[in-house]
Amino acid sequence: MELNLTSIPAREIIPGLHFKLIHSEKMTVSFVHIEEGSKLPEHSHPHEQITIMQKGVLRLTLAGKEHRLEPGSVLIIPSNSPHSAVAETSCEVIDVFSPVREDYK
Repeated sequence: MELNLTSIPAREIIPGLHFKLIHSEKMTVSFVHIEEGSKLPEHSHPHEQITIMQKGVLRLTLAGKEHRLEPGSVLIIPSNSPHSAVAETSCEVIDVFSPVREDYK
C-alpha cells in the first residue's frame, strides 16, 4: 500500500497536538505537529513507542526523568511507562507504536 502524507487529514486528538496516522497490521505511525507551549499530560499505554524528533524542542519526562529532545533525538518508551511532554517550540515528531493503537483508529 502506498500513501501520501499530504492526503491524510490531521486530527487534533489532544489540544495543540495534530496527528496524521498510518496503521499497518502490527504498528501505528503518527506524524505529529505540536504547537508551541502545548502539553501532553502524563499517561501510559501498553504499546512500545519510539519517538523521533524532526523539528523543534520537546521536554519529555519519562518515568520521572526529563529528556530535552531536539532534531535527530530518538527516545524509546517502554510499554506501560508513565510519560508527559511540553513543547518549548513548535515541533514535528514521528511516533511509532507497537502493537497498533486501536484507540487512534
